[in-house]
Amino acid sequence: IDLDTARQELEEFIPHVKNISDSSIKKMAGRDLTRFKEFKKQGIAVKFGRFTQKENKQIQKNVDEFLALTGIDSAEKLLFTSRYPEDKDTIHRLKTEHHFCEKISEGIPRPWRLIYYRARKMFDPNNYKGRYTDEEKEKLKKYHALHGNDWKKISELMSRSNLSVAMKFSEIKSAINYGPWTKEETRKLMNAVREVMRRKLKAENPNSLDSVDQSNTDVWIDREQLCQPLPWTEIETKVGSRYWRQCKQKWNSILTSKLTRGQQLYRGINGLKAKINLIKRLYETKAEDASEVNWDELTNVIGDVPRAYVQSKFYKLKVSSVPLWKRKTFSEIIDYLYEKKLPELEKKL
Repeated sequence: IDLDTARQELEEFIPHVKNISDSSIKKMAGRDLTRFKEFKKQGIAVKFGRFTQKENKQIQKNVDEFLALTGIDSAEKLLFTSRYPEDKDTIHRLKTEHHFCEKISEGIPRPWRLIYYRARKMFDPNNYKGRYTDEEKEKLKKYHALHGNDWKKISELMSRSNLSVAMKFSEIKSAINYGPWTKEETRKLMNAVREVMRRKLKAENPNSLDSVDQSNTDVWIDREQLCQPLPWTEIETKVGSRYWRQCKQKWNSILTSKLTRGQQLYRGINGLKAKINLIKRLYETKAEDASEVNWDELTNVIGDVPRAYVQSKFYKLKVSSVPLWKRKTFSEIIDYLYEKKLPELEKKL
């Protein structure tokens, strides 16, 4: 099929397909589209994010079966063929003859490329070599001075995986602080996360942030997006005094702390007060649409929680309290909550 049709058909399964290059679309049309359609018939959605234990076992099974089918004697030879130049031609021929792409992705509702990368990570013997010695760290610095960010070359020289050497160098070159996080470091981290999230949303929907950019306010982001993988090496650079793993751990602890605190603050009498205050504050905004509400300012109705937490509480409130809410406008929902639900809650309190 032609490129435009392929992109259009893939969009049903991959929402961010418009950001994918033409060459990748061509590959996906060949490797993924038929598989995706088959999964759809079975009622199975295409997945992204962290691989499950079940999927890892399926990859293991697919690789083992392909090795048995072709007689290739190791997963390393199959997935890292360039390390075995004397066997390269034979392995490539066997992979073509026995439909390697189809076999390796069997039973896994994900893009082929992600399955392939996951298999390489699982079966790379250079990926599980433990801590770096001081000698290895010195070698890594020397190789980087010679070859820059050519991680493939450096990984071959060090017999470590690409990802391992890239991440270790990122850790070495940072001016690492191992003590407690200062307020300034935490502020830099949150600003860095905010910046990359805004850019990510802008890439996914170029028009979505126009009004936000002009008004110089923040967008609100749901919890699921905040828990997605972020470009941690970039965030590390922006923070300056911590390496990427520390930044990731700190961000996760911030999210957990805020969400947990919100759950504690929203119980019992405090929960009733929060609902009452939330309805009153929303009514006072006179907003005609949810996009006109500054959810950040509303967070203090409940406490020190993310804006997404307040939004989720508002969502539950309207779903449980407003009949036929889907047919009502935002302002009609707020009016109903103010006129009908608020007196009930105040009486209960």
